[in-house]
Amino acid sequence: MTTRAGAAIAPPANSVVLVSELEQRWSDLGEFIREQRRVGQLSLRKLSELAGVSNPYLSQIERGLRRPSAEILQQIARALEISSETLYVRAGILDEPGTEVDPVAEIRRDPAISEEQKKTLVRIYESFRKENEADLQAIRDADDAPPAGLDAAVGP
Repeated sequence: MTTRAGAAIAPPANSVVLVSELEQRWSDLGEFIREQRRVGQLSLRKLSELAGVSNPYLSQIERGLRRPSAEILQQIARALEISSETLYVRAGILDEPGTEVDPVAEIRRDPAISEEQKKTLVRIYESFRKENEADLQAIRDADDAPPAGLDAAVGP
């Protein structure tokens, strides 16, 4: 930054930090899009085709050099088959949702599926939760068990 007389003045420290955070956010967004593209086994060219954006533009987004609009993010999300909200949050367009999500309540609230389908989904979800908790408990138990061959304490 310079004054009319040409003397250099440093920008306020907090604005430098803010710009740095924004640049990092766009870089992180690009890395996330690239990772999702790789997980989906899509080439850059194929994703650009599916999303309706140019190959060079998508490449620049992935490298954090461009800041895509919400509409472009929506097109990319649709092509990656992920929620637009995920990309909006990563881009800073939307705030992160609350940390606690109640999947059972969300399933029960969905008007697009029947009551029987809702019950089935809830049962499947709860069985996955129980299975994961059992696995986690087994890991905890294994961590708490004494190492093999050390049944008695060795004295001085």
